[in-house]
Amino acid sequence: MPPVTPSERPLVLAYYLPQYHPVPENDAWWGRGFTEWTNVVQARPLFEGHYQPHVPGDLGFYDLRLPEVRARQAHLAQAHGIDGFVYYHYWFGGRRILDRPFDEVRRSGHPSMPFALCWANENWTRTWDAGEQEILLEQSYGPAERAAHVEYLVDAFADERYLRVDGRPLFAIYRIGSLPDAEGFVVALRKATITAGVGDPWVVKFDTHGNFDDPATTGCDAAAQFFPPHGIVEVGLEHVRLPLGDPANRVLPYDTMVDVLLRQPAPDWTRYECVAPGWDNTPRRGDGRSMVVHGSTPEAYELWLRHALERAPRRTPGQPIVFINAWNEWAEGAHLEPDLQWGDAYLRATARAALGAEPAASELPAAPADLPPTAPFEELYAELYDRFVALQRQLSAVDLAAQRRLEHTVGPLEAQLREQQELAARLAERLSRRLDPD
Repeated sequence: MPPVTPSERPLVLAYYLPQYHPVPENDAWWGRGFTEWTNVVQARPLFEGHYQPHVPGDLGFYDLRLPEVRARQAHLAQAHGIDGFVYYHYWFGGRRILDRPFDEVRRSGHPSMPFALCWANENWTRTWDAGEQEILLEQSYGPAERAAHVEYLVDAFADERYLRVDGRPLFAIYRIGSLPDAEGFVVALRKATITAGVGDPWVVKFDTHGNFDDPATTGCDAAAQFFPPHGIVEVGLEHVRLPLGDPANRVLPYDTMVDVLLRQPAPDWTRYECVAPGWDNTPRRGDGRSMVVHGSTPEAYELWLRHALERAPRRTPGQPIVFINAWNEWAEGAHLEPDLQWGDAYLRATARAALGAEPAASELPAAPADLPPTAPFEELYAELYDRFVALQRQLSAVDLAAQRRLEHTVGPLEAQLREQQELAARLAERLSRRLDPD
């Protein structure tokens, strides 16, 4: 397959995780200084040949509060064919979290790399499963929360670096099925952005959590794969496992996964494909519930990306896009950023597929020049941060205590109710036989 030239290739967008800096909430929940790196370094191999832990290479164990780090990431990404980052955006009924990197990118104007937002609308829990138990931050979707969220997004879309699809700001929703009125939200967003003059948004719903339907059913313009882990069952890979390690873990062969995905037909609607350099959530789930995509190599990843880029124009009318999962999901084994095992091999594979050639050494400056001015409020911020940590720790303790007390109270009451219902049913049956002996 010939390389795709820059003039004709689709946009290549990488998902970007901002959880690499301390925040008061994580300090209160997990301990002082917790970041995603805490999970990453604790991982251990589950079987012979299992690549864990993933240790970062060129960028090190970085802190996203540093503008030098963000600038270096942008330089590396753009030099290797990544056209923009899709930042995960955390909005919990008006409360934001992990927002500092993106806010500083917006405020400073640096780096100049294009970006878009993906609303990661899941509950935050102690078990990292977005479920309903041990909830730390819960999603809420009331009218006031919607209005405030729409107002925030309108402002973000106005940034000159914001990614657009045929002139329309790109906005992704991670879990469309969780919205009680998804179509209503999209309609409200469209009305506000058009009125503000920033354009009709191009709304993409990710295929996640069982929602693989036509995006038009929820008012969206397009769908996008989020693979892996979402879609394993839908494409028939659930039972394709390697007999490695604890059988409770799912270990899937990378080559088989790619082969199955490349044979999947396109749907009747616009759906962007997603390519991943790997997947392994052992750092978060190393308790017998890991999902490991085993045997990834830069060459196999490059082949997958080449196929996705080659057929994207036929499968996605308008501006074709290929998503990459991900730029820096280190705790899920999905990262293009260099590590100690492969170095920058996955980045160079991306460049070969997307640009047709690897960048010259002169195109990879050691010290990024695209830096914002330094902020003058570090000392005040540190003091306020300490206060916020203490308050968040108190609030979390109160919330969890109330949740456990409610569970302790409700459980026995539910058991009593079931007993009473069973007794009433028996009495009703006995009375029925007495009134109608035949």
